[in-house]
Amino acid sequence: MNDIVRPIAPGLVEELGRIVGPKGLTSDSETLAPLLKDWTGYYKGETALMVSPASTEEVAQVVKACARAGVGIVPQGGNTGLVGAQLPHGEILLSLKRMNRVRQVDAMDYTITVEAGCVLADVQKAALAADRFFPLSLGAEGSCVIGGNISTNAGGINVIRYGNTRELVLGLEVVLPDGQVWEGLRRLRKDNTGYALKHLFVGAEGTLGIVTAATLRLFPRPVEQATAFAALRDLDAAIELLAILRAGSGDSISSYELIPRMGLEIGAEFGASVDPLAEKHDWYALIEYSGTVADGSTRPKLEATLAVALEQGVIVDATIAESLGQSAQLWKIREAMVEYQYKIGASIKHDVSVPVSRVPEFIRRANAALAKEVPGIRPLAFGHVGDGNVHYNLTQPKDMERAAYVALTDQVHRVVYDTCAALDGSFSAEHGVGAIKREELVRYRPKAELELMRAVKKALDPMNRMNPGKVL
Repeated sequence: MNDIVRPIAPGLVEELGRIVGPKGLTSDSETLAPLLKDWTGYYKGETALMVSPASTEEVAQVVKACARAGVGIVPQGGNTGLVGAQLPHGEILLSLKRMNRVRQVDAMDYTITVEAGCVLADVQKAALAADRFFPLSLGAEGSCVIGGNISTNAGGINVIRYGNTRELVLGLEVVLPDGQVWEGLRRLRKDNTGYALKHLFVGAEGTLGIVTAATLRLFPRPVEQATAFAALRDLDAAIELLAILRAGSGDSISSYELIPRMGLEIGAEFGASVDPLAEKHDWYALIEYSGTVADGSTRPKLEATLAVALEQGVIVDATIAESLGQSAQLWKIREAMVEYQYKIGASIKHDVSVPVSRVPEFIRRANAALAKEVPGIRPLAFGHVGDGNVHYNLTQPKDMERAAYVALTDQVHRVVYDTCAALDGSFSAEHGVGAIKREELVRYRPKAELELMRAVKKALDPMNRMNPGKVL
C-alpha cells in the first residue's frame, strides 16, 4: 500500500454504497481476483473494495468521499494495460465499466461523444453505423475501453495515418482529485483560449484525474482496402519500402507492420497462420492501404508501389490479398506471433520507439548487445515501424531454465533501454509508465522534465490520492 494511503475509514463503505447502490459496490474476492492481475500475469494488485459508479456525478461523489476519508483511488477500465497502472495496492479500485453509453454521434461534425467505459470496438461500431470511421485499433479492442485508451495515449495499427489517441481527442470530461468536474467536452478543432488542458489527462494514466467521457474525432469511412505481405531484401529495406509506399500512394497507407521470420514461424508452428510466400526470408512487411472513395484505385496503387519496390530490389517477393478473407489471414500472422509467443518460452517484453529512420539500427545494436549479455537469447522485434514503434520481445534461450531467465529481466531491460536512449528513443512508445517503469522515467528523462511533471501532479493532486505510486 502507498504510504500516504490510510485504511478505509469506518463508515466509508456505507457512504459509497449509498452513492452507487448495491450494483456498484463489491468486496467479493472471487469477483475482484481477475481484476487484480494484468494481462501478462506478472503483476498483481490488492484491494478490499471495488466501486463501480454509473454516472459522472457518482464518480464525483465517490472521489469526494474518498478524499474526505484520506483513501486513494485507482481507476480501471478494461484491465488490458501492460505496465501495472490499473492495479491497486491497497487503494479502492474504481471501475468505469458501468459508464458505457454513447452519448452522441454527430456525422456532420465528424465527432462522437462517449463515456469512458465504452469498449473500443463498440465505439468503432457506433461510428460505422453513422457512416463514419474511428481509427483507433489495437489487439485488445474487444475488451479495452476508451477511458483507458485515453489515459495511456494508446497507439495501435493506424497511427501512421491517423495519429495516437491524443490526436483523436477533441474534448474531455474529467473528475478532478477534489471531486470537481471539468466540463471540457468541446467539439472544436480550433480553440486558443489558454492552456490545452485536455492534454494533461491524455497519457496521465489516471494520476491527475478520472476521465469520464470524451469527444473524439471521426473520419470518412474507408470503402476500399488492399492488404499485402512483402518479403524485404534486408532489415534496412523496411525503411526504404516505407518511403516508396508513402510517396507512391498519396499517403493512403494506413498500416505498416514489421514481422521477422521467427514471428511467422511461431504462428505456423501452432497452426494459427500460414506462410503466404513460396520461399523463406528474414524480414517481412505487412502493408495496408485504404481509400474513402469507391473508385477501384486502392489496389492498383498498392500494386504499382510494390512493383517499384521490386524493381529497385527493396523487396524480393510479395502477395496481395484477393479478398477480405485473405486479408484477415495475412493479419493473423501479426496476431498469432503475439498470441502464441508464450508457448515457446518466457518472454521479456519491451515497447520502445526510436526515430523511424533508426529502427534497423536499433534492432541490430540491441540484438548484438544482448547476444553477448545472454548467449542464445531469441529476439522477436516487430510492430508499428511506420511510426518508429518496436515491440522488442526477447524469448529465453533454449538451454536456459525459465526462472533463471526471468531473473535476468532488469539486466535485459538495461541493455534495451540504454540502446534506445543512445538513438534518441523512448523506453515507452504506447504502453505507458505505470508502476513498473517509474525508475526508468527517472533514469532517462531530464531533471527539468521530471520537475515539471511533479509540479503538475502536486498542483492537481497535492495529497497524492489519485492512482498513487504510478508514473511518478
